[in-house]
Amino acid sequence: MKIIRTDTSFTVTDFKWENKYEYKQYTRDDDHGPRTYAVKDKKVPSVTTILSATQSEEKRKSLDAWRARVGYQEAQRITQQAATRGTEMHYVLENYIKGVGYFNLSKDGAHARMMAHTIIDNLEPLKIIYGSEVSLAYDDQWAGSTDLVANYKDRPYIIDFKQSNKLKREEWVEDYYYQLAAYSLAHKKSHGPIEGGLVAMCTKDLQFQSFELDQTRLAEYEEKWFERVKRYYSEKK
Repeated sequence: MKIIRTDTSFTVTDFKWENKYEYKQYTRDDDHGPRTYAVKDKKVPSVTTILSATQSEEKRKSLDAWRARVGYQEAQRITQQAATRGTEMHYVLENYIKGVGYFNLSKDGAHARMMAHTIIDNLEPLKIIYGSEVSLAYDDQWAGSTDLVANYKDRPYIIDFKQSNKLKREEWVEDYYYQLAAYSLAHKKSHGPIEGGLVAMCTKDLQFQSFELDQTRLAEYEEKWFERVKRYYSEKK
């Protein structure tokens, strides 16, 4: 994938769409408690809901310590700012990839656009897209939406885009690996094979990072994800 820049527009090239799968669209509900998706008339917990509910005590304490250190109002401001920036960046990427075009002239919009460009400029191995903003569900166990299902490095991959305030160590992004695993399992069950996963991340300072799971490591996290799901439902009883 490449960004072609002109005086009046930006275009993404060097990839093609292939309608290989018939994806369904599941409605997300964020307004009635933890996030769920409507799947076959059932409210199915989201991947992020399960991750949050099964978070380790160590991670909970770490987040609480950070909030106490920076102050709760400042922590809320930082979190909201990051969420807004991430939403805008995702929207830019989604529209570019779909060939619709999108241009937000505000300061925040311009920043998010440059972050999106940074990600696209680092996705050279991506040549075929099977779906964007793809809803996926594993029966009535979990559901979610992944940013891309694509042919990456000549293999079917789950790809998620992330923004960050700063560069991250791999041990800080394990929840992202669980997300890739959950989406992979759902895709395999309902659509077709997945042989890898990629987190493509850009910091607010336009630094790019990627975190990749090959087929072996993806399988390891799929097993770990099943354990998280089992714990989630056992603790709900």
